[in-house]
Amino acid sequence: MQRSKQQALMFILGAVLVGGALGFSADRYIVHEKVVSQYGPRAKFYDALGLTETQRATLDSLAFQQECEVKAVLMPHDSVLKSIRAKFRAQRDSVFTKEQRDKLDARNKEMQARREAENAKEPRRQCSGN
Repeated sequence: MQRSKQQALMFILGAVLVGGALGFSADRYIVHEKVVSQYGPRAKFYDALGLTETQRATLDSLAFQQECEVKAVLMPHDSVLKSIRAKFRAQRDSVFTKEQRDKLDARNKEMQARREAENAKEPRRQCSGN
């Protein structure tokens, strides 16, 4: 009897740890755009630190490699993440008035246009395996 309780406790602990790790990773993936907008473009960040071109290239490569690895880990959960985001948006939008939703839509369109302009300046690299 004691052994089965220990096994159940270890299973629950393992499930909590795995769920926490996946939750943390998903949060980092979802909040990425917010963090980027908060700290500004990478070039500004690099200028503020006074990095050389070699350092900039190395950091860009490391960041890209990390992004690919995170995408690979989250890929099996992509549809779940999309459904969570869609559910949140629907719930969030139910709180707003029509005028507030219109303002939010205009802001989102403006941000999307900025992202597209940034992407046009610098072509997106593709992770291997995509």
